[in-house]
Amino acid sequence: MPRSRDPLAASAAPKPAKKLPFPFVLDELDALSPVTRPMFGCQAVYVGPKIMLILRDKGPDDEDSGVWVATEIEHHASLRAQLPSLRAIRVFGPGESAWQCIPSDADRFEDEVLRVCAMIRAADTRIGRVPGAKKKPAAKKTRPPR
Repeated sequence: MPRSRDPLAASAAPKPAKKLPFPFVLDELDALSPVTRPMFGCQAVYVGPKIMLILRDKGPDDEDSGVWVATEIEHHASLRAQLPSLRAIRVFGPGESAWQCIPSDADRFEDEVLRVCAMIRAADTRIGRVPGAKKKPAAKKTRPPR
């Protein structure tokens, strides 16, 4: 016999949408029709097929709160020349990853994020990555009938 659903659960108010961190970023990229998707408990910002940024605000005690920039390691030096606050993301552990962070507690945080947005609007090829295809789960092997 099927279980009945709780009638109160169906009428319960939906969870409020989480506040988007740093909403000015989407305002700056509006002409490019950005799309956001949840990722790592943050919000990823896509323009077309490329992931450009991740917006992360986990509070003042989180050293990786800020705007994460999707790039490649070979572009780090040239980007840091234009964005002095840019640094490696610490939550990934030691060493460099392709992702870089403009921390929200940086002195010129908003100015540098606006500069990144301008670079994205100008189609700067150093920013943005096409995510790899999602791997499909391996097919289950079945034994032939005997």
